[in-house]
Amino acid sequence: MVVSGWEEEGKKIEWFRRPCLPPPSTFSPPFLLPNDRLYRIGSVRCRVNGEGSQPTFDDRRVYRGVYGPWTVDPSDIREVILYRLGLVTAAASFVISSSAAFIPEGNILGDIIKQDVDFLYIIGAGGLGLSLLLIHIYVTPIKRFLQSLWVLGVIGSVGTYIMLAKPLNQSLIEYVISNPISVWFIGPLFAALTGLVFKEGLCYGKLEAGILTFIIPGLLLGHLTGFIDDGAKLSLLGTWMALFMVFAARKFQQPIKDDIGDKSIFMFNALPEKEKKALLQNLDGQLE
Repeated sequence: MVVSGWEEEGKKIEWFRRPCLPPPSTFSPPFLLPNDRLYRIGSVRCRVNGEGSQPTFDDRRVYRGVYGPWTVDPSDIREVILYRLGLVTAAASFVISSSAAFIPEGNILGDIIKQDVDFLYIIGAGGLGLSLLLIHIYVTPIKRFLQSLWVLGVIGSVGTYIMLAKPLNQSLIEYVISNPISVWFIGPLFAALTGLVFKEGLCYGKLEAGILTFIIPGLLLGHLTGFIDDGAKLSLLGTWMALFMVFAARKFQQPIKDDIGDKSIFMFNALPEKEKKALLQNLDGQLE
């Protein structure tokens, strides 16, 4: 859309409202130009064109954010893919290890899973940790809180295995099953998972994530308190397994930008306070 144009020494200069885009390596926080009310991101890539030439722009799609326009660059795509792969890893490890509860005693497949259940637990916890490292949450303290829960859960799990389970020649999961009080030690890890699925359900309206928000603590607290019997535990566990796999698989059906969120907010939060104030003043000027 042409905003204005004039003749200068026989050459027409056209100014476009469309944002100018930077190369990925020079991407920097967006800001508003206070005089002409145009957006710019990073280094300018627009050019003055002679008569008859066409303007060229980066072909990446521009999204309008709270603090300015933003685009999806290769590093964003890598982060989102790794975030989703972490969820798939956690879900697959959980489902494989939990399937032993539904396999009859003496089955060779069940025996193999039980022998490697601690290894699967480590892999699943690692996948969850990767996702919590890369998750995009606007409120940084909430993100840090979930990450802290994960750390506490990992410490509790390691401590429980070394000090309690290993001396009895049991796996961590076997010990937790036979000693419900140990849920207190591993619980923070699953509390972090609950927070993650709650965020996904709240942000994207995912039914399976919303149900998992209640299934996960429900099963763990039911085991801790003894309020539910083994049959109910198996039902909740089976539901958890199915919904977790659906949840992880459906993440790959979402556009990449969904897991990024409004990138301009994260970029704004990363600015020094002085630059934040200057940007907010420019934004206020746009509204006057």
